[in-house]
Amino acid sequence: MAESGQRSDGREDDDSARSEERQPPKADETLHLRVDALRADATMQLRVPPSPEPPAAGGRAERRRSARLPVHSRATGAATAALDRLRATAGPRLAPLAPYARRLKPLYPRPGRTGWRRWIPSWRQWLGSTLSGFVLLGLFLVVAYEMTDIPKNLNTFATQQDNVYFWSDGTPMARTGWVRRQDMPLKDIPEQVRWAVLAAENASFYSDPGISVKGISRAVWRTIGEGDTEGGSTITQQYVKNVYLNQNQTLGRKFTEAMISLKLDNKMSKDDILEGYLNTSWFGRGTYGIQRASQAYYGKDVSQLNAGEAAVLASMLKGAALYDPTLSAANHKRAVARWSWILDRMVDIGKLTPAQRARYKTFPEPLRAGRVYDTGKQSDYLVELAQQYAKKAGHISDRDFDLGGYQIYTTFDRKRETALTDAVTKARKQAERGHAGAAKTAHYGAASVAADGRILAVYGGPDHRKQGYNESNAATVQAGSAFLPFDYAAGLEHGVRKTRGGPPTPVTPETVYDGDDGVAVTTPEGPYWDRSGRKVTAHNDGNKSYGQITLGKALAQSVNTPFMQLGMDTGLDKVRETAVAAGLLDSSMGPQVPALTLGNSTPSAIRMASGYATFAAAGMHTEPYSVRRITRNGAAVHLSTPAPRRAVGAQVAEDVSQALADSLRTTHPAAASGPAAAGKAGTTEDDTAAWYAGTSASVSTAVVVYRMDLAKSLEPLPLKGLAGTSADDVPYGIWAHAMGLG
Repeated sequence: MAESGQRSDGREDDDSARSEERQPPKADETLHLRVDALRADATMQLRVPPSPEPPAAGGRAERRRSARLPVHSRATGAATAALDRLRATAGPRLAPLAPYARRLKPLYPRPGRTGWRRWIPSWRQWLGSTLSGFVLLGLFLVVAYEMTDIPKNLNTFATQQDNVYFWSDGTPMARTGWVRRQDMPLKDIPEQVRWAVLAAENASFYSDPGISVKGISRAVWRTIGEGDTEGGSTITQQYVKNVYLNQNQTLGRKFTEAMISLKLDNKMSKDDILEGYLNTSWFGRGTYGIQRASQAYYGKDVSQLNAGEAAVLASMLKGAALYDPTLSAANHKRAVARWSWILDRMVDIGKLTPAQRARYKTFPEPLRAGRVYDTGKQSDYLVELAQQYAKKAGHISDRDFDLGGYQIYTTFDRKRETALTDAVTKARKQAERGHAGAAKTAHYGAASVAADGRILAVYGGPDHRKQGYNESNAATVQAGSAFLPFDYAAGLEHGVRKTRGGPPTPVTPETVYDGDDGVAVTTPEGPYWDRSGRKVTAHNDGNKSYGQITLGKALAQSVNTPFMQLGMDTGLDKVRETAVAAGLLDSSMGPQVPALTLGNSTPSAIRMASGYATFAAAGMHTEPYSVRRITRNGAAVHLSTPAPRRAVGAQVAEDVSQALADSLRTTHPAAASGPAAAGKAGTTEDDTAAWYAGTSASVSTAVVVYRMDLAKSLEPLPLKGLAGTSADDVPYGIWAHAMGLG
């Protein structure tokens, strides 16, 4: 009988082994073990303590050793076990096929053969290899198809478009953006235009699976065999290349293109694919998409193209460098031949009748140069105004606007813009000849605004690329005596109060005020004192006195002193309120002191013109706006357009307009021949600005001339004769020419 603690085979009992294994290490050893495990070595890496030696005994210790094996070792063991089970299950079922499999297995050299025949596989081996290849290829294609996803992010250039701006008559004015492309819905592209492209590129488009096996095979053969590349792609493949992939002609890109094309053909309708293709393809002359190509080659919208012109554009898809007929005689010959072939092809596929084909005998010559509507020196200011307004009124984010695709139909009148620009340009040249030194710092701002708020023309500066800010929209200099009509309107609208808290007294054009120079400004309590303790007095231009004068005549003759007192009697708050209601911005209004009545406010030319337009509109004011309609890829964008509102009474507006008409007749009797022409000059006390503002035929124009050295400060400088004389008033000359009265 075996001794205690020993098995009959002489090994220690398991319990004894486990007892030894469970003995805890000494406290000192444990401490050293933990410290060594966390102590950093010379490379500042945590030291990994060595694994303890596994016990020699089996049983539970063996299982713990198995648990300590690396994960990949355990996974390998599990895989081996699974493979064994598969063999046990499938082996009996596959056993009958073993003889056939052995026959297909190539034995080299083949037994029973001599010479070179020993190295040639049998027909069974050839058949087996071929069938296996097809099966593997099929499996590969199925897996590749399932693993291929349609990219969610399109190429940037495939989605980015340009924004096109139009004059008020609908003709293109300018475009902005890096990519010249405008999307068009398929419904807006004539059917013959679509089929001209399909006839040229992919007549079987509506029936094919999205790829051309023949075309892909040809491309692969040329790429591998001749080191060249070739297309032969379907329209779906070309669209995938345009919007999802790069333009590199590699086998990998062609394979990805084919997989995406197959999946896209199952996910999208054919019409959607065709629409995307027509809007993203390169047509030459810097254009993407058939809409911009139509404008570049024929100067018309794609909806106006006929089949002959469409065939020319379809030719460009083959390569504009080879088929643009305006580039060379050889190009012209190729273009005519391909144009004729495309039309014949349309007949072959039943999309053009022989009778219709017979109409296109003469090649439709494209424009010699594409009509590119890039911004120019002056039109940059127009684009800037329209862009700011379009974003605000159309609720368009900067990101969406930069992606493009917008058609912005502005209010700018091409003829008025030309007339205004020519007038200012002429004045600039005269200033350079007569006042060379002062002309270097001269600035001219001008704007024409219709009575219904439309901004018809602006002069923003000589060159937007050199001077970024828009002088027509700059609130930099005081209005001076050009502000007097707002004083007059406030008095007529609200009346005056001679006593504090008393009832208002009506004011009419016949109301008399003191027109003498140096008259002290009074309040119901007495003279008005400024902060320095001096009485405030009003002064006329040239310190001229006019005696007792009616308000109507005072405005016609630009007498200042009556209007300073009128403003005090009406209330400076009422004057401010009236000016803002008429169109001036509250932010441009000057301090509410007596000088407010003499134009210490700084309106822009646009706002001054808008304010005078209110009087021409019978007292109704409409906020000035520069965009009348916006579309994006043909779809209308909601635009918040301003509505007219009552600023002053109709009779008040008529009285002001009458006084302004008298002013124009008084100062320029020979030129005041326009329909309901009215206007007034404006000067400042320190001769830093000269204005002329007035209306004719429901259009108001304001012109300002001033000096400012932007390199030094924003302080206005004396004009030094730049504004001319009373006989040769420069602002008036610009105004009269712009209004067609000069």
